Amino acid sequence: MRLNHLLTKENGGKQRRMRYIINTSAELQDWAEPVDRAPMNFHNRLPEYKPSALHSLPGLAATLGIKDLYVKDESYRLTLPAFKILGASWAVYRWLQGKLKSDLEPWVSVADLRDRIRPFLPLTLVTATDGNHGRGVACMAKWLGLNAEVYMPRGTVPARIHAIESEGAIVTMIDGSYDEAVKLAASREDERYLLLQDTAWPGYETIPAWIVEGYATLLWEIEDALAGQEPPDLVFVPVGVGSLAAAMVRHYRRHGLKQPPHIISVEPVGAACLLESVKANASVTVPEGLGTIMAGLNCGTLSTIAWPILKRGVNIALEIEDHWAENAMEMFKENGITSGESGASSMAGLLALLQDESTQPCREYLGLNDETRVLLISTEGMTNPER
Repeated sequence: MRLNHLLTKENGGKQRRMRYIINTSAELQDWAEPVDRAPMNFHNRLPEYKPSALHSLPGLAATLGIKDLYVKDESYRLTLPAFKILGASWAVYRWLQGKLKSDLEPWVSVADLRDRIRPFLPLTLVTATDGNHGRGVACMAKWLGLNAEVYMPRGTVPARIHAIESEGAIVTMIDGSYDEAVKLAASREDERYLLLQDTAWPGYETIPAWIVEGYATLLWEIEDALAGQEPPDLVFVPVGVGSLAAAMVRHYRRHGLKQPPHIISVEPVGAACLLESVKANASVTVPEGLGTIMAGLNCGTLSTIAWPILKRGVNIALEIEDHWAENAMEMFKENGITSGESGASSMAGLLALLQDESTQPCREYLGLNDETRVLLISTEGMTNPER
């Protein structure tokens, strides 16, 4: 593996940092067992399910000097402005199957599921979040007639707090980081409190694994939309605790895939736990982030189930500054896509890779040129209207 570390001066002498690591030990194909379409069959019975949009942006692709640019737009997903409910809803469903010790099929609507689980109430779903995951948990609780408690770290913008409360959840703000909020949420679990966290640690890995499975719906939708076309050469995915990125790696490293893409992860300065872990060849925790606007990615520790998958499947890990995300949001807006700060991070990573002079070795390693096809995941819509 190769590491680059760059410090330069911006206007006024302010320092910025751009780092990347090329993971030359990553394997491109034929080692991951794919998740089947069971999560997709589940999701298409939830309220207002439809595949999220996959935009083709030929004009922007030409401007950037690449052949094709596709953006999976998660600004509307099952009534919410982010993809996270895919994982939260599937994990709750899998847990209920185990609790009832039976298959919940057949069912047609969430009203059917609500009737099935009534004998097991009261039940409270508890989680920690900086926004989107917590709202997905709260929404699933509302649909099933459950309670929800959500813990959020300091610095969370009011709009994200109000959005979760609008789903009927009780929100508790803590004077601490995201990782500290996770620890507090975990302390609440008992017979009537189900911890529904999208990160794993030793002793708590089953539900996070189900959450990763749930994200497969998004990936199968992309594959169906691009059927008959040339597949992407590069895929950019944001990393917080790594669950979505793990789902991405599993999908694009599965057995039998003929043209696997290179996968590039994106993290904000100060919260690059994947980059640091690849560098150390072991999962490491980084200090709390530096107040990045990419709040959904401001995590200091990778999920234990995500790390071995990402180590084996991510080709390049990028650590980018906030200004790239700001530029990406504007670029998306000019092309008719509404994306939040974390949601635009995949586009931000592409811009940094193409435009920062330090990333020339990355471009050479990837063979990036005017014939390259790129897929981006915009993971959220407008979650902070003030920005």
